[in-house]
Amino acid sequence: MLRRFHPVIMPFALVAALAALLLAGFAALAPARAEPADVAAAARGVVRVVVIGSDGEEIYPISHGTGFAVSPTRIVTNAHVVLQAQADETLRIGIVPSEGDDAEYASVIAVSPRNDLALLAIEGDLRLPPLSIAGGGTSDSGEVSAVGYPMNVDRAQGLGNGDIFKSQPPVKSRGFLSGTRPSRQFDTILHTAPIARGNSGGPLLDGCGRVLGVNSFGADSDGSDAEFYFAVSDRELLPFLRENGVRPVVNALPCRSLAELDAAEQTRRDAEQRAARLQLSEEAEAQRSRRQRVQLEAAMAVAQERENAMAFAALLMVAALAAAGRGWRAGQKRADESEPDEDDFERHAGSRVPMLAFAGVAVLAAAASAGIWLSRPGLAEIDRRVIAAMADGQKGSEVGSAGPQAANSAAANLICTLDPSRSRVTGPANEEIAFSWEAQGCVNGRTQYGFLGETWSRLFVPNEEAAVSVNSYDPGSRTYRMERYLLPRAAMEAARSARAAYSAPACGSDEPATLLGERQSAVAALLPGAPNERLVYDCRAEGG
Repeated sequence: MLRRFHPVIMPFALVAALAALLLAGFAALAPARAEPADVAAAARGVVRVVVIGSDGEEIYPISHGTGFAVSPTRIVTNAHVVLQAQADETLRIGIVPSEGDDAEYASVIAVSPRNDLALLAIEGDLRLPPLSIAGGGTSDSGEVSAVGYPMNVDRAQGLGNGDIFKSQPPVKSRGFLSGTRPSRQFDTILHTAPIARGNSGGPLLDGCGRVLGVNSFGADSDGSDAEFYFAVSDRELLPFLRENGVRPVVNALPCRSLAELDAAEQTRRDAEQRAARLQLSEEAEAQRSRRQRVQLEAAMAVAQERENAMAFAALLMVAALAAAGRGWRAGQKRADESEPDEDDFERHAGSRVPMLAFAGVAVLAAAASAGIWLSRPGLAEIDRRVIAAMADGQKGSEVGSAGPQAANSAAANLICTLDPSRSRVTGPANEEIAFSWEAQGCVNGRTQYGFLGETWSRLFVPNEEAAVSVNSYDPGSRTYRMERYLLPRAAMEAARSARAAYSAPACGSDEPATLLGERQSAVAALLPGAPNERLVYDCRAEGG
């Protein structure tokens, strides 16, 4: 037996016991792998859809359900939620967001009774963050979350008719997928995330906060069987939206938790560190082997040079002694002769020339021998040559290894490709982006990045979007990273206020990039500990 959660007719009867039981059931559901931050981010675009009557002076709620934004101004809900408003022209439809005081009226754009879908258009200035649609198909298992405004919770809190028009955070319940199956004319998802009257039209979310379906009705348990619930699947929702001119955000990538992503990133870093240590060990072993070879070659070369120098010095000493001996003999011969007379003066003077020449040769040869002996390389020359040779080799190695790093750090026009294995994508994402990088942190010639903690980054707090983005670039590894924080309204206002307290310098400014990095940290301190999205891009030089 099926029971459809029709809009609840006010005023409400207080059924405290039943409410307590249901609330206890909600609390008993233990969280598994869903990211609370992603479900909370999706809840920003969930609204209470109220059918409103009027007595001519005051307005009052007739019934209500739930809806969610598929664009800033378009709301999806169930067809049966707005059935009364369609049948009675005196009734209007109100949209009450989960935060703020800017409730607005809405008009019906399209209704599909066959699959219980309706599309509404916000008539006023209210703009909502649209939810992403899971485009990768639905599995038969996994954790899911239902978000909406169950009436039994309103009852338990004692909310009255006037409170229906006030912003209230939607209720989130958890369960598991129980399979997909057709239900009469349309495709549905069976799950166990508790919903009740008032949840109709609310989203069924996966662990990344993406819409799997639109909650519609539940199975009657007769008070004893397990509770199961049905949601209109995305296979029905997406064609309905496109037929009515809505191009929703569709994300078909696998849903990965931040814990999984961080664990994979840590494993990658550990592998890189192990590879680096292995490379250092291999380089150290190569250096040791090279040093041994260089030392052996230097020792052999120095020994050869010493032997050659000593041999040459010995030859010169022998020549010096020979020359000295010849000179001595010439002097002795002259002394043995008689005193020369005046006529023999020229003959005796000529005999002194060989003696002096031999003496000069002996002196020069002895001096050269001593010089060569004293200048021969010592044993310390081996160490000097080893040090010089190793220094030259190290210099060449540094030039070779620093080349790519220096190239990566230089200015370049880059093409960056999304790496899904390192990314967590919950919304729209470009698979490829292009930008120019300058060594001083200038992007595209106009956006200056700040530098802090060895990281180049720029923090963006837009006025038209309820998200803060932190973009960073590592010139060494050529890795570009975008992290997005989907914040509630109060947190966004605080972030905008902190961002308005400083101005970012233009490219080429004399202001140091570290100053911008310090200023951005004031906004970063307001952000949650982990982002909702992390997009990691591998970059290469354009044309490379």
